[in-house]
Amino acid sequence: MRKSSCRFCGTELTHGFADLGMSPLANSFLSEEELGQMEPFYPLRALVCHECFLVQLEDYETPDAIFSDYAYFSSYSTTWLDHSRRYAEMAVDRFGLGERSHVVELASNDGYLLQYFVEQGVPVLGIEPAANVARVAQEKGIRTMVKFFGRATAREVAAMMNADLLIGNNVLAHVPDLNDFVGGMKLLLGSRGVITMEFPHLLHLIDHNEWDTIYHEHFSYFSFLTVSKVFAAHGLTLFDVDELPTHGGSLRIYGRHADDHSKPLTDRARELLQREREMEFDRLETYLGFYERVKVAKLQVLETLIEQRRDGRRIAAYGAPAKGNTLLNYCGIGTDFIEYTCDINPHKQGHFLPGSHIPIKTPETIRETQPDLVFILPWNLKDEIMEQLAFVREWGGRFLVRAPELRVYH
Repeated sequence: MRKSSCRFCGTELTHGFADLGMSPLANSFLSEEELGQMEPFYPLRALVCHECFLVQLEDYETPDAIFSDYAYFSSYSTTWLDHSRRYAEMAVDRFGLGERSHVVELASNDGYLLQYFVEQGVPVLGIEPAANVARVAQEKGIRTMVKFFGRATAREVAAMMNADLLIGNNVLAHVPDLNDFVGGMKLLLGSRGVITMEFPHLLHLIDHNEWDTIYHEHFSYFSFLTVSKVFAAHGLTLFDVDELPTHGGSLRIYGRHADDHSKPLTDRARELLQREREMEFDRLETYLGFYERVKVAKLQVLETLIEQRRDGRRIAAYGAPAKGNTLLNYCGIGTDFIEYTCDINPHKQGHFLPGSHIPIKTPETIRETQPDLVFILPWNLKDEIMEQLAFVREWGGRFLVRAPELRVYH
């Protein structure tokens, strides 16, 4: 087994958190022509650092290979768009942003968030490494640079402007060179500026057994204790935090320069730090029992699907999210269990899921084929999806959702 060191503090990693076997990259969807070709699989093994308690994956593929041509477009989820609109309204009001402000978003995707700042007359810049996704934002009139972010890009942008608000939603976990990324934010942030970052909260991953949110594109998994250490090492202080329901439980952290005393530490930040200490997130033992729960969950998924198929029920899936591909590949589920999946994103339709090779069809296919069960893979959007697919109940169809225990919904 190869040796790895912590991507934050450099300590040699010797403790496992969860081993999900061999898996392809979660967003590497296949064309029909590619089905007969060799498909790369990599170990999907999460480790925990016994010094800083950062849960992390080893690097097996470069960011260019993962993110330069990406199939995830944020604008296809109405729930996420509503979340983004409310955030923009809050940020403009709380931080007094206006026509002379500079809002910069890292991993700005298709402009799903920055469009709401543009509507309020606030100048924006998106920095997005996937050219195909950035092009959609540019077509909306949202200024977007096609680059990976780190210290070099930060210096380039800082020569033109400093950010009054620097945003990163669901990007911090996707960064292999964590210190370069956070160091870049330090360089780009204005002297009185604010950083906000959103990412899944490790507390919920452990508490709710959200093991399927582990995949190669997610290099790191943060508690508030650990992410505070990461930012502090780069001269940044986390002064506030929101606990959000998104992605099965996320944090929105608020950062500032350590010498900016105009933004004192809030009671919310103090309380969460204390709660994580009381839950012993600063003790190695907290992390070492997680894998046993993962194995139990795998058995439950397989037992449920086997029972449904033995009873002659037809199963389709909805969605093609990364978490779904982790679940399918770890459990060894293919078209022998699930006939097809559907996704509203046209960039995924007509392709096949990595590893399992389950075909991705349009949502209308569910009405045409009338399956007995629809397995909702993006369980964090189950309410939105069950409302969209309410017609499934017309023929007695039901929904299968893992959140966190596998349940059948009528």
